[in-house]
Amino acid sequence: MSVLIGCSGWSYSDSFERGGWVKVFYPENQTKKLQYYSQFFNTAEMDATFYEKFYMYMTKDTFTAMTRATPDNFQFSIKVPETVTHDKRLDVNKGAMAVLDEFLEKISPLKSANKLGAVLIQLPPTFTVKEFKNTEEFLDRLPSGYDYAIEFRNPSWNTEGPWEMLKHYNIAAVMTDSPEPDKLQFLSQPIVTANHTFIRWHGRQIKPRYNYLYLKEELRPWVDKVKQISTETAVVRGYFNNHYGARAVANAIEFKEMLGTVLSETERAALENARYFFYQSSRQSTLDKSLKP
Repeated sequence: MSVLIGCSGWSYSDSFERGGWVKVFYPENQTKKLQYYSQFFNTAEMDATFYEKFYMYMTKDTFTAMTRATPDNFQFSIKVPETVTHDKRLDVNKGAMAVLDEFLEKISPLKSANKLGAVLIQLPPTFTVKEFKNTEEFLDRLPSGYDYAIEFRNPSWNTEGPWEMLKHYNIAAVMTDSPEPDKLQFLSQPIVTANHTFIRWHGRQIKPRYNYLYLKEELRPWVDKVKQISTETAVVRGYFNNHYGARAVANAIEFKEMLGTVLSETERAALENARYFFYQSSRQSTLDKSLKP
């Protein structure tokens, strides 16, 4: 049993004021971000593969370089391209499987180096349970040997059929912590459909999304959930996606400590530095509001 906690992405080059991680986490913009990040976490979720504008320029060399930049025990969970989930909507008759096969070949250096965590299949909010048949046909053709996780983003999936389907194929249903208006609270309950578990903390704010700092009181119930699930699966992978202004970094470090990890001096210093930025930002926001006519 192992629990891996990290962030959704690591390459946020803008300043704190623009939602980036420079100064609030990374010392400088020139800092080698992945190497620096991997000093604090042993896993990361890679979302850039989802976006065609980035993915189209990636090659196997991209992922080979990632293996060389990280310690031996580091894992990457990689998101499937949007072409598969959003454009072709998992339809094997429209070539979804061909795109997936190309994707798996491209990221194969991670698998060869034993650094591939989960393969994340994130469905669009418009993808409802009415597309169950497409989903099942797609899952039935998935190549073996990977830890797949699927994230539902429509409340229509809150029914018994999907869980049985995922159990049949040993695919993790992604647990999420999301804004209440999304009506996805059912995904915040302990769900075990595979021999591995995948969790994403998206923050609880709609506008702007991902610009949310969890309070410890909000994370405390998740500690119990993770501990419970970790007794039922071989590995729990959890990623904070509230990435705006490095809030994910602070919450991920805090959550590691809440799970029982003794923080190093470096981790504690990074957490205190982030808290300083959040405090200053909060003070400025309060001042701005007070000066409004």
